[in-house]
Amino acid sequence: MVLNTFIDHTLLKANATVDHIKQLCAEAKEHHFYAVCVNSYYVALAESELMKTDIKIAAVVGFPLGATITKAKVYEAKQCIKNGAHEIDLVLNIGLLKSGYHKIVEEEIKAVKKEIGEHILKVIFENCYLTDEEKRIACQLSLNAGADFIKTSTGFGTGGATPEDIVLMKNEVHGSTIKIKASGGIRDLKTATQYIELGVDRIGTSAGVTIVTSK
Repeated sequence: MVLNTFIDHTLLKANATVDHIKQLCAEAKEHHFYAVCVNSYYVALAESELMKTDIKIAAVVGFPLGATITKAKVYEAKQCIKNGAHEIDLVLNIGLLKSGYHKIVEEEIKAVKKEIGEHILKVIFENCYLTDEEKRIACQLSLNAGADFIKTSTGFGTGGATPEDIVLMKNEVHGSTIKIKASGGIRDLKTATQYIELGVDRIGTSAGVTIVTSK
């Protein structure tokens, strides 16, 4: 297991400065992380900082609440790809999911995936707000809509990834090609290793340097 290749090195705080984003990219280059994950405004900056590297750029869309109108999410995703993003981390509409408007949620995911084409789409559930049944439904909607990844959390809710949620999500999408990203509260080597052993394909964390330099 090459731990650094699982990590989306993440900085999404509202007070992140240009210098902070540059530092994030420098750390990604130093430690050979798989990707950086940034808010949409900073995609172009990350692209310039990571030029001539194989480090991917992931951009969050509809972040962190998921309650943005669909057209805005589609446009944001389109602009992120135009500015150099390779992957989109989309927050699904949590309120609509909980309201039972499943078709609308699925169509929104599908619309974003259609816009970005072959680029990777990760759908963020925010599991801390969902029942187990709603998590299962979110898995199926993401599958139906053609998403590439399902993701536990934004890191801005009341809770992050849990082993129980990873097991639930893996069981629900068993036999498909969809992958799982664990994020939210993953700050040390032990926790990151636990999730990888459970079968996740990507770790979203702001503590990537701490994780990979731990003994």
